[in-house]
Amino acid sequence: MARVKRGIKKQQKRKKLLRMAKGFRGGRSKLKRQAKEAILKAGSHAFAGRKNKKRNFRRLWIQRLSAASHAEGISYNKLISFLKKENIKIDRKILANIAQNDPQTFKAIIKNLK
Repeated sequence: MARVKRGIKKQQKRKKLLRMAKGFRGGRSKLKRQAKEAILKAGSHAFAGRKNKKRNFRRLWIQRLSAASHAEGISYNKLISFLKKENIKIDRKILANIAQNDPQTFKAIIKNLK
C-alpha cells in the first residue's frame, strides 16, 4: 500500500478556514486553531441572531398594529380576537404593512370586524 501524503489537502483546508475567519482580529484570523474556535463561535452567534431577528420583527409588527388599531378605537387584543373569530387569515406582517402603507384599507378591515 502506498503512503498517502496530505500536504496539498491540508493546505487547502487551512486556507479555507482562514478565509472564513477573515476580518477577525489577532490570532483568530491568522492561527488555525484559534480561527477554528472563532468560526464555530461566530456560527452559533449567527444562528441565534437569525432567531432573534424573527422575534424582533414580530414585536415590531405587533407595535405597529397596536398603534394603528388604537387610532381606530380598538385595542390590539380585540383586533386579533375578531380576526380569529371571523376566520380571517392575514398574518401580522401583512396587517402591519397594510396599516402603515394603506390606512384606508386598514380602516375598512376594522370596520368589517365591528
